[in-house]
Amino acid sequence: MMKAFILTIVLTAVLCAQEVVELKQPNSNKVVIKLMFRNGSISDPKGKEGLTYATATMITQGGTKAMTYSEIKDKTYPWAAAYGSHVDKEVTIFTFAVHVDFLDQFYPIIKGLIVTPSFAENDFKRVMKNQQNYVDQVIRASSDEEYSKKSLEDLLFRGTRYQSMVQGKSESVKGITLDDVKQHYAAMFTRHNVTIGIAGKYSPAFLKQLKADLAALSGVKPALPAAEPPSMPNGMDVEIIAKDGAFGSAIFAGTPLAITRSSIDFAALMVANSYLGEHRKSYGQLYQKLREIRSMNYGDYSYIEWYNGGGENMLPPSGVPRTSNYFSLWIRPVQIAKQLKQQYKELSDIRIGHAHFALRMAVREVDLLIKNGISEKDFDATRTFLRSYMKLYVASPAEQLGYLMDSRFYGRKDYIKEMDAQLAALTAADVNNAIKKYWRTDTMFVTIVTDRSEAEGLAKSLKENTPSPMSYSNVVKAGLPKSVLDEDDIVAAYKLNVKNVRIVDSKETFK
Repeated sequence: MMKAFILTIVLTAVLCAQEVVELKQPNSNKVVIKLMFRNGSISDPKGKEGLTYATATMITQGGTKAMTYSEIKDKTYPWAAAYGSHVDKEVTIFTFAVHVDFLDQFYPIIKGLIVTPSFAENDFKRVMKNQQNYVDQVIRASSDEEYSKKSLEDLLFRGTRYQSMVQGKSESVKGITLDDVKQHYAAMFTRHNVTIGIAGKYSPAFLKQLKADLAALSGVKPALPAAEPPSMPNGMDVEIIAKDGAFGSAIFAGTPLAITRSSIDFAALMVANSYLGEHRKSYGQLYQKLREIRSMNYGDYSYIEWYNGGGENMLPPSGVPRTSNYFSLWIRPVQIAKQLKQQYKELSDIRIGHAHFALRMAVREVDLLIKNGISEKDFDATRTFLRSYMKLYVASPAEQLGYLMDSRFYGRKDYIKEMDAQLAALTAADVNNAIKKYWRTDTMFVTIVTDRSEAEGLAKSLKENTPSPMSYSNVVKAGLPKSVLDEDDIVAAYKLNVKNVRIVDSKETFK
């Protein structure tokens, strides 16, 4: 009797220690469950980079003690149930969503995947083959834009646990074993580092059951490594990645940023960033100058935190909270000399394409904003837009819940509501002070993924700060006003603080 009493006390203590984020929606016909584990890729052991990603993928793309992976897929298909995992630098999140009518049938599968995964050998081989293919082939071949972004993080965080892609490195993935996955699961996916999130129409009894079942996770208290800050470059440090058949020159530039969403100054930088280059929005200064006026590429944007899946997402997704942060510029691929020469006879003598000019123009726009600030008119318009736009971040129950869970990571209660209140109280002076305090362009890391034919000439131009005039076809140039051409002359000679330029063979990246 005494043993049972003690067990009850221990179990109650475990349940009470669990952090739970609730979003009750009694009129909803759906239930969303999110489980956020504080681990992420920084918890990968040295030499086993990609292990957290492999473990999470094995859970959601494997079976349970009771069902195989294929049986689970067949079972859940008629319910239109969805589930998956996402690994970032500091967290791993499992998301489950289902219609309320099928919750009771789906829940045993949820419980089985998280608490009693099978970790079957055949699933492991399939998962690791896909992961190896990603780090060896997909990242280099599928999107030069994503390639440049991951390469910048490799450069910014070189020598730290933030450096490698969450999927790992070519050699490290090869060394991951099924025993590694099982041990990592027991050590890093435990009841002591999980936050439970639940949204929709669910009963108190269901939540109680969920908490009780998750208490059966490993009792290990993970030793989580601290997130390390990005490196401060010496001037502008450029890494050019040369590959065969590059579509153009994809550019991503970044510099350490001392604040995150937890800071009172973050709202001010949100306004500055939105004005400069809100993701996928045409009103930003970068978009207007490079895309709209000069038709140089598909789009140009800026960021004050990591934006996951920028090529696919129109709105910033939840689930990527980070302690280490940086300010960045995304210049989507611009044309290379080889392409321009093939298209226009009048450009047959050019040495390099548009990358140097585009980088100069983007940096100059930031410099002008640091120097001159944002006007009252532009401040009012941008702030008004943001206060409406941010509400779209949480248009779905899953994203509402996700942002609430991210809020806890940053020590906030409700980031969206709190940002709205802070935006309402902002002044243009607050924004301009934040710009001067936190933004700089004299020290930046830059990664450029480009064609081999472009690499040497571009590297020489950057090293020597050679003037890089914009190369227009005769037809396009004839239609541009004098003010644009005059600005082009200024940009072409704009001095960048380039200190180092290296050419790296694409085959040597992410080893």
